[in-house]
Amino acid sequence: MSLKLENATIYTGRGEKFIQSAIVIEENKIVAVGEEAANRNAEVVIDGNGKTILPGFFDMHIHLGMDGIADPFAQIATDSQATSAYRHQANAQKQLKSGVTSVRNLGSKWHIDLAYRDAVNSGLLIGPTVYGSGQPIVMTGGHGYPLASEADGEEEVRKAARQTLKQGADVLKLMATGGVMTPGVDPGSPQLSEKEMRAAVEEALHAGKTTASHAQGTIGIQNAVRAGITTIEHGIFLDDETIELMIKYGTVLVPTLAAPYYIVKNADSGAIPPHAVKKAIYCYEAHKESFRKAVEAGVKIAAGTDAGTPFNLHGDFAKELELMHEGGMSIRDIIASATYDAAAVLNVQAETGSLEKGKTADFIVLSADPEENLSAFRAVEAVYKGGEFIHGNQHKESIYTK
Repeated sequence: MSLKLENATIYTGRGEKFIQSAIVIEENKIVAVGEEAANRNAEVVIDGNGKTILPGFFDMHIHLGMDGIADPFAQIATDSQATSAYRHQANAQKQLKSGVTSVRNLGSKWHIDLAYRDAVNSGLLIGPTVYGSGQPIVMTGGHGYPLASEADGEEEVRKAARQTLKQGADVLKLMATGGVMTPGVDPGSPQLSEKEMRAAVEEALHAGKTTASHAQGTIGIQNAVRAGITTIEHGIFLDDETIELMIKYGTVLVPTLAAPYYIVKNADSGAIPPHAVKKAIYCYEAHKESFRKAVEAGVKIAAGTDAGTPFNLHGDFAKELELMHEGGMSIRDIIASATYDAAAVLNVQAETGSLEKGKTADFIVLSADPEENLSAFRAVEAVYKGGEFIHGNQHKESIYTK
């Protein structure tokens, strides 16, 4: 069956914007966009007057096994494997409803994200497309160790990388520094060394996979960049030298501005572990300033929330986009960072991530244009994945008419 949505505003994800335009879908592919689509017939035609169509979002940093409760590590410690698997599915549904059709899951105990990915890919479950890291690789006692594989020295890290790739990981996640949530570690202090991370990067490259590094402190970020890591997660303490290094290496920043924002916002709740509150408050302003400087310098950026951390709920992807706009990014650049540029990080931009002829029909319909109203990112009226309508109120005549 062919489907045409017409009279809508369309952002392709690659900087282009079409007004009063159209998109045509056949099976699971986009067959026409823009003027070609407007002049093409389809079996089903939906009037999208007043609506805006975007590619499905990519959230490039989430934890499907964490709900966003005040102490997620306590949750991980008590969950069984079965409970964690159910949690992955429940949180993935929240992601879909917010317009996120693809996620990069950067840390699940027992590699459950990889099993969940396979369940979605096989059709057993309906969910977003998952690119998973399985268990992160950390030094002994390093940040995130409750859900990670601990390894010390180049050879142990190399073996852990190979074992994780054997489990089917799409991306290797490594911890270059301490972090906010783990007790007894400093976000600014280096952890895995440059040589240790390079060993994992080599194994990922040999397997055709990408890498991500939790990296908050300046020295650790530089270690990760020089090691060849694909993406820096968080990037809280960025100085000019580090920003120049990232540009030189083509390293992508996934800022996760929402993670410290929600801890600081809920600091007085009394529920978040005190060590996490103290560290988040210490990092908060530096994080915002680092992001602003990275944007101004032209660092490549992909959108990610770190959903699952305290009060940072799945399904609230729009908050990250709002914070990125506050930090100086234009709306079109934000859309690109959450669509095509994110797909490029995962090396899947030839198949998905933008509204272009021949690509997979993952797209969302908003009730307004985000360039006119930032809150439009929260007004997701319909979600299509692989050409199939999977969420929203698309069939209500008050919103769409054939």
